[in-house]
Amino acid sequence: MAKLQQFQRLKHRLSPRLYTTKYDYMVLLGLSALVGATTGCIVALFEGAIIWVAEQRMSLLHGYQLPPLVVMILAVLMGALMVAIAFWMTCKLAPEVAGSGIQHIEGALDGIHDIRWKRVLPVKFIAGSLAIGSGMILGREGPSIQIGGSIGRMFSDTAKRYKHGKHILTAAGAAAGLAAAFNAPLAGILFVIEEMRPQFKYNMTSIKCVTLATAAATIVMRSLHGQSAVMDIPHFDVPPLNSLWLFLLLGTIFGIVGVNFNKWILKSTEYLRAKQANKTSRIVLTGAIFGGLFTLLQMIRPEVSGSGIELITELFQNPLAWLIMVLLFVVRVFGTVACFASGAPGGVFAPMLTLGTLLGLAYGTIAATLFPDFVSEPGVYAVAGMGALFAATVRAPVTGIILVVEMTDNYQLILPLLMTCLGATFVAQALGGKPLYSELLKLSLITNKEVKRQANEEAGLNTPRSKSH
Repeated sequence: MAKLQQFQRLKHRLSPRLYTTKYDYMVLLGLSALVGATTGCIVALFEGAIIWVAEQRMSLLHGYQLPPLVVMILAVLMGALMVAIAFWMTCKLAPEVAGSGIQHIEGALDGIHDIRWKRVLPVKFIAGSLAIGSGMILGREGPSIQIGGSIGRMFSDTAKRYKHGKHILTAAGAAAGLAAAFNAPLAGILFVIEEMRPQFKYNMTSIKCVTLATAAATIVMRSLHGQSAVMDIPHFDVPPLNSLWLFLLLGTIFGIVGVNFNKWILKSTEYLRAKQANKTSRIVLTGAIFGGLFTLLQMIRPEVSGSGIELITELFQNPLAWLIMVLLFVVRVFGTVACFASGAPGGVFAPMLTLGTLLGLAYGTIAATLFPDFVSEPGVYAVAGMGALFAATVRAPVTGIILVVEMTDNYQLILPLLMTCLGATFVAQALGGKPLYSELLKLSLITNKEVKRQANEEAGLNTPRSKSH
């Protein structure tokens, strides 16, 4: 009888009618607003910390009268040390902050993981600032989502009476994190609803809480950084309807690229984890190698390092020859895959937008030459390419469309974006591609099981009974 009552209580907690009382409803809305505002503040500080680390790293050595070669060597050593510290913190203090952290939030929403926010928040903030500020090809958007989800978990912990709201507040924080990072509130809401749809529990209250959190985060972020779009690029005219087939073809190309991009990330992640064998020394050495290498690349060829947001703006203002953009695309693909697969505490959203811009603009340049009557502005295809690669890899086309529109302030390009993003999604699905973060979540679960099994085997070998045998 007791078990039956316990099952009924559990069923009630999971019911869509949850949070229907007026008091609970108002408390959850208030907590969601606090989660969003706090997330906006922390993400703004996180962005400032990354910029400060990058500037200090580049300017610290210039105050001394040293030969250029010595400055370069010291800068590389400094970058290696920074990322080595970031990897050590990740390995020893909070392994769940490795990578973007989005898969960790998805696992928490699904009840697979718990969020140790007291560890995740400081480690992600410090280690993420060091790794992203080092010049590695990483973005701050994925970490911002994990930071937001952890803040949501923190507020659900401090409000013990409303422990059942943990799921909603975590989702609200994740949405607020993306909204604050990209200054894109609608994309934040859609990301949780579309990308996290297998884990997110839908009801009107949960959606209202997510919406309120993103609004609060965006208000805080815009009050600190202004209301302009993240990317300062031109506003393009609506392309003619008879050119939409070119956008569909571009989507097809990105669908193929997206499937292989995900495969390369997963295979590289498996390879590096196998090489590291969960040993701290190997993990720290990996960080030192990547930190030194990308610090050197940033000094020699800055266009092949960093998140790429500045490169996007520069490409729109001063486009390169299409062949150079294709070559740069290939180089940054390898760099993006390597940096993200290394387990560095950074995201891949901004690097993917950069890749989409490079290939889209190269495609637009070629199309303008071959079909001058259809293509007047090649930059339109760069905007479409941003959303297409995101849609093909993350498998969230609507989020990709709205994200690019909000970031570029090109609302009139929704129809071309629809053609490109849906085409990329359909092709990726037809080729058997899987959403990136769902596959990373599965990979993390497999890795955790293997690590636990190895630890148990080692513990068993060290017991007195094992020694007697």
